[in-house]
Amino acid sequence: MTELPDSELLTALQCDPILAAQISHVATFPPRAGRYQEVHGPMHPRLTARLDTLGYNKLFTHQAEAYDAIHDGQDVVVVSGTNSGKTLCYNLPVIQRCLTEPNCKALYLFPTKALAQDQLGKVEMLVPGDDVRASTYDGDTPKSRRAAVRQNANIILSNPDMIHLGILPSHELWTKFLKSLRVIVLDEMHVYRGVFGSHVGNVLRRLIRLCEWHHNRPQIIGCSATIGNPRELFIKLTSRKCHLIEDDGSPKAQRTFVFWNPPRLEDQTRLSPNIVTSEILATLCESGQRSIAFCRARVTTELVLRYTRDRLAKTGRISPDLVESYRSGYTPKERRQIESAIFKGKLLGLAATNAMELGVDIGGLDAVVMNGYPGSISSFWQQAGRAGRGTREGLAIMIAQDDPLEQFLVIEPHRILEANSDSVAINPFNKQILAQHLKCAAFERPISPSELEAFGPTSFEVAEGLDRAGELQYTRGMFYYPAHESPASRVNIRGSSNEMVTLLCEGKELGVMEQWRAMQFAHEGAVYLHRGASYLVKSLDLARSQAEVEAKELPYYTQALVQATIDPQVEIELKSWGRLDARLEGLKVTDLVAGYRQLALEGQRLIGTFELNLPPQSYDTLGVRLDLPFPENADEELSQTPSLHGLEHALMAVAPLIAGCDRNDLGSAWYSAFPGTFRPVLFVFDRTPGGVGLAENLFGSLRPWASAALQLLNSCPCVEGCPSCLLSAKCEANNEMLDKGGALELLRQLL
Repeated sequence: MTELPDSELLTALQCDPILAAQISHVATFPPRAGRYQEVHGPMHPRLTARLDTLGYNKLFTHQAEAYDAIHDGQDVVVVSGTNSGKTLCYNLPVIQRCLTEPNCKALYLFPTKALAQDQLGKVEMLVPGDDVRASTYDGDTPKSRRAAVRQNANIILSNPDMIHLGILPSHELWTKFLKSLRVIVLDEMHVYRGVFGSHVGNVLRRLIRLCEWHHNRPQIIGCSATIGNPRELFIKLTSRKCHLIEDDGSPKAQRTFVFWNPPRLEDQTRLSPNIVTSEILATLCESGQRSIAFCRARVTTELVLRYTRDRLAKTGRISPDLVESYRSGYTPKERRQIESAIFKGKLLGLAATNAMELGVDIGGLDAVVMNGYPGSISSFWQQAGRAGRGTREGLAIMIAQDDPLEQFLVIEPHRILEANSDSVAINPFNKQILAQHLKCAAFERPISPSELEAFGPTSFEVAEGLDRAGELQYTRGMFYYPAHESPASRVNIRGSSNEMVTLLCEGKELGVMEQWRAMQFAHEGAVYLHRGASYLVKSLDLARSQAEVEAKELPYYTQALVQATIDPQVEIELKSWGRLDARLEGLKVTDLVAGYRQLALEGQRLIGTFELNLPPQSYDTLGVRLDLPFPENADEELSQTPSLHGLEHALMAVAPLIAGCDRNDLGSAWYSAFPGTFRPVLFVFDRTPGGVGLAENLFGSLRPWASAALQLLNSCPCVEGCPSCLLSAKCEANNEMLDKGGALELLRQLL
């Protein structure tokens, strides 16, 4: 591989006047020396010898502190940056316990199977001898091996899905394991956010409950990237308090961050960031630099792969096959093939969704390209941290999308580089999610009212509701599940619905996706992109959960148009916000995929808009409601409508920074005359059924929210609003009736 230090690569980019004009900001973080500490607790001589053999002569401060706290029996959460040696924080004390207590069992939980497979190798490398056995236990484990793993492994590496579906419903087979389970490890804890994290919190409560039934209280160790609320997240996931370790003693190499803004074209739109990302990725690969391009959606991942391969095919310097894509929705066989090629260094470039954001060791990467802001500050640092791991210098480039939030960030990059880490929002007490897990728990073992306390303050109310509905039965002081088949298979812990749609091409499975996603991306007429190839969706049969596609090269891709209608259910809190009334409300949201757009692959030009006839989907959630003063006359009503629409765009642009979430986690709607009150009303709501705390975050930060929106509009020199400050590609009204001046005036009133 050609060695090209990051400083030289950056200098080369800046020397090209066309490329240099696209660089809006460069920041370099100097290297940091490591800090070390001795452990106070005992360590088995064989483990000490093994560490010496592997070159781990000294432990970083956070590793030593974790070892001692875990040895003292505390529940612990370790928060540190990428490549800081977090795995040693739990591997050392767990292996120590296994060496001193031969019947000790430990359960490691990872968000993905790929991460568990990767970590298995690290555990096996660290184990001194063959008397401590480690093995994965997940959906890929052959059934012929499962009994042996269950009986013989000291350390089992798995994921929450397998605990939920494969272990808890048949816990009678796991009695020996549950009795001897001493440690539960939650690695990559920050990933357990939103719906997934809310489900995982209940899965863990079910697991801990069964351990306690066997008079066992396993210790819990959490490891997380830097987030704003590690203690709170640990408590919500486990219902336990913890000892927090966040003084990261690991060394850091120099890291350079580049904020890249694609140039404007003749029509004043910006060059597609997908094209810019592909150009940079191709350039890096042609220079022999191992690089990854993170994309925020499946379709953009596929577009970047396609564009990159086209560029490499034209130049002929390296084979286009040295670049691949990686995302959810691929078949397990495809994912294993791609993972194997990455691990073995057979690929130079990868276009990936955040499925590759986690700490899977794919070797030394030279550069990371982020195709747009990843959605949260913690994700930004996680993705950037994939380059220059260890003492190697790292380069991270963020390509700004042509939307207000990202244009705001390239103007004010300190909002990322100097910001406090965002918090992870979950709500394991969400009544819809909780009801599903109480049924699962009652199937596993009848629940007493006293046990419900661990499931949160609303659990008894939810259990009584299930009893009235006949889904649970309260008899002899216990809640029973009135069926012999576990309900776990009908509970998808990674989403609000378990209904999946299979995509078929000539009768063969091409991929799978959730039903709600299929209605947006696999409807009739949609273009489905898969590993660089395009497929036209011929039909979507929701009753059979199938979509028929045909391979077809097309010069365009498609984008769904989703409309939302709001029905307020209950007012939770009311505040005066300037001249407006602000409410935190329970809402019923109905989404309708009303149509789709065809956009040209080259230049993203709009080709046409087409209608669809798909069923609406409704869910209950929480949202912030803003009521403007009642218009005094028709002229004021006409002037208020564009101002309100502009206010919606401005607040939605910066809401992810305030709520600490991805922009797709939030939805919005506005009404010039809301039914019942006839006042202008704006809603910003949590798109997760039941809500996971995002609306509450916004409602608790009304002034910072308005301040950021005002700064966004004031920072742009345009008069009427442009893609850099006010226009949105997702606007249902096609960015019509927008008044920037009116939006500015409303924001000043809020402040």
